[in-house]
Parts: sequence; structure tokens; C-alpha cells
Amino acid sequence: MSVPSLELNDGHKIPQIGLGLWQVKDQTEFNPSFTAGIEAGYRHFDSAQAYDNEQFLGEAWKASGLKRDEIFLTTKIAVQNFGENKSKRAFAESLENLQTDYVDLLLLHFPVTILRKKTWRTVEEAYKAGQARSIGVSNYTIRHLEEMKDYAEVLPDVNQVELHVFLQQPELIKYCQDNGIVVEAYSPLAHAKAMNNAVVAKIAAKHGKTYAQVMLRWLIQQDLVVLPKSVTPSRVKENIDIFDFELDSTDLTELATQDQDLRTCWSPVHVP
Repeated sequence: MSVPSLELNDGHKIPQIGLGLWQVKDQTEFNPSFTAGIEAGYRHFDSAQAYDNEQFLGEAWKASGLKRDEIFLTTKIAVQNFGENKSKRAFAESLENLQTDYVDLLLLHFPVTILRKKTWRTVEEAYKAGQARSIGVSNYTIRHLEEMKDYAEVLPDVNQVELHVFLQQPELIKYCQDNGIVVEAYSPLAHAKAMNNAVVAKIAAKHGKTYAQVMLRWLIQQDLVVLPKSVTPSRVKENIDIFDFELDSTDLTELATQDQDLRTCWSPVHVP
């Protein structure tokens, strides 16, 4: 399956769907999920130091037979590794675990400490050294992104945040897109906490698609990157089968009314 890509500010391209790897800490779950992903057409894999599975990903992609330039690897610097020296050591360990000399995307995981400013220097240095092809942040609000203009030498290419039909964040999306920042949506299925919505179900039936596929397609049509996570091979394959249909204007209008400001993960809204 051919997956479309979005162009980042730095000229690199990012596949518009990636396999999320949060909470996949058991290699007996990781390997079947990864294999199903490769077979279905995924080439973008989203890991993090805090996920404790970088080593699994490194071993899996090496065993896949794919060349390094055929796969897109993301990792994130964990909050416990913030600080200039500590983050450098942690990133070096990430590269070793991932069995690569560069990542395609390096993110700061959370904006929860003032050390985010010093740690961004590590990210910038990795970018300048070619150890990170593209760089960005995760869970940043507009306020945090605006603040970066005061201290960042290189501004982020990406902001990865929780986004789905029930947490639409239109102001954040508009800000990012106006400033050349590609938005990645994690938890795009809302952790299955709202999988009985009548509007989504009706649209799914109309298109002969599943509930999850409509949720993902809604994000894709906003020029966002989606990162669905599953350890069930059939669902891994289902989630990427979203490029053969299109939501029409009526669908989009109806889905726009379903925003509930429903956060299923940690909220950065009150972080200074």
C-alpha cells in the first residue's frame, strides 16, 4: 500500500500514518504488531525513551530486511532525561538501542520543566550533526510554541499532540499549520473511550468502513499525521486501510460538531 507523505519545513518528508508504540513493552506483543505493520505498508514507527521499547524496534527493523532509508524512526527524549548533558547521554543510548546512527524525527516528549529550554539545545545539536533528520516537540500548547521563538535557534518541524474527533483543538492546528509545523495526532482513536458515537457510526456505515477508519480519515483530511496504536495484527492492518475513500463536506460538517474536549491522556494546558 502506498502511504502519502507530508513535507516538513526542513524539506524532509514524513509518512502520514505511523504505528504508535506506546505501552508496547512486551516483545511477544511488539514483534507481531511490527510484522503486521510492515506487511500492511507501515514504514513510520513512533517510539520514545519512556516507552521502553526502542531496543525492540531496533532489533525488529534490522531483521525486517528493509534498508535504513526505507523506514522512518521517531523517538522522544523523556522528561527524566531532560538537561543538556543527561539528554545527550540518553539520546546516544537511543541511537544504540535503535541500531542506527540517526533518527528521522527527534522530539521533546513533554514541556513540563524549565529544563526544556536547555534540552532543546541537545535536539538542535543532533539536528546539526545529522543525528536527527527532523526535530520537534510533543504536548506543546500555543503558549509553549510561542515561547520557543525567544530561545530556539532552530524551530520545531513537528508538534505531536492528542487529537481525535472528540478533542479537535482547531486553534492549535491552525497555529501550527500557519507556522509551518506539521501536527501529529497521538491517541487518534481516543483510546476507544468514545467508540459508540452515533454520528461516527453512521458515517462509517455510509462509506462501508469501520468506526476507527472514519476517525483516522477525519484527521488525514486535515493534513495531519496519525499514529494509531494496536498490538492486534488485524487492527494494525485495518488502521492503514484509509486511503481509498474520502469524507465529503456533509461528513466533515457533522464530525465538527462532535468535539467534547475529551482528553484521554495527560493534559499540558496548565503547564507554565
